[in-house]
Amino acid sequence: MVDLDTSHPKAWLPILRSLGHEVIGVYDGGTVYPPGYAEHFASENSIDRVFESLDEMAEVVDMAMIHSVNWDLHLERARPFVHAEKALFIDKPMAGNRRDLEQLLEWESQGMRITGGSALRYCNEVSNWLNEHDPFSEFVFAMAGCSTDEFNYGIHAYSLMHGLLGSGMESVRYLGSSMQQQIEIAWEDGRKGLISVGATKGYLPFYATVVTENDVSHFQVDNNQLYRPMLETVLPYLAGETQAPVPLQSLIEIELAAIAARRSWQKDGRRIFLKDIPLDEPGYDGMRFAKAYR
Repeated sequence: MVDLDTSHPKAWLPILRSLGHEVIGVYDGGTVYPPGYAEHFASENSIDRVFESLDEMAEVVDMAMIHSVNWDLHLERARPFVHAEKALFIDKPMAGNRRDLEQLLEWESQGMRITGGSALRYCNEVSNWLNEHDPFSEFVFAMAGCSTDEFNYGIHAYSLMHGLLGSGMESVRYLGSSMQQQIEIAWEDGRKGLISVGATKGYLPFYATVVTENDVSHFQVDNNQLYRPMLETVLPYLAGETQAPVPLQSLIEIELAAIAARRSWQKDGRRIFLKDIPLDEPGYDGMRFAKAYR
């Protein structure tokens, strides 16, 4: 586990172990916690090794999970494992700009096993809805949302929508704000969904409403059952046993949609096509967010 910034490393440990995987070491770059925290974390959680360098870690492990809350560090943290040809899981948001996302795709094209993102993409509520509905047939409209912020947490809402409607996000349009920001996402086949993200006075759960010609489904995601479905889905791929559950080219649509939303609200609601986001678009500032998070 690389960078222990968030609650995820500790929350995922028992699940990883129950699925038959061994967490052999940790590394922490100090973005959030002071020197010595990695040693404390390892001792508290029965992990044998604290690595001083990622190059050393990459020689030993089969895969790495990168949890850096500063998403602008994700590529820097990933490179030693890419050079060592080790699998990578990159926690949400995988990257805050198109340039970094394209680098992940390039590494994948070279044979690297890379996945990541939000657990909302694989949550039980999404699976249950898909078991009972065809998202390409008789679909009318969908809405998803959450609170806290537009990207680090807001990415969960985009991921939830992508899980329900699948690949093919084509364009994004900022519609305006009513406490939160409302974002319209259009798919290549014409389907549309609405995202509502941003800070609110109180905490809002992850939620979605999906309308078909036959019924209306509304659900709130059970946070207590959030991580296991994702880890059960992605770990066989990272272990080299299966194909990617969601191709990386499809998965990065989620971050690209959020980046396009930022560009749209900066341009007074202009529709932004994901394919037209420039490589030099600054996107979301990971360092700035990490300082506030700390």
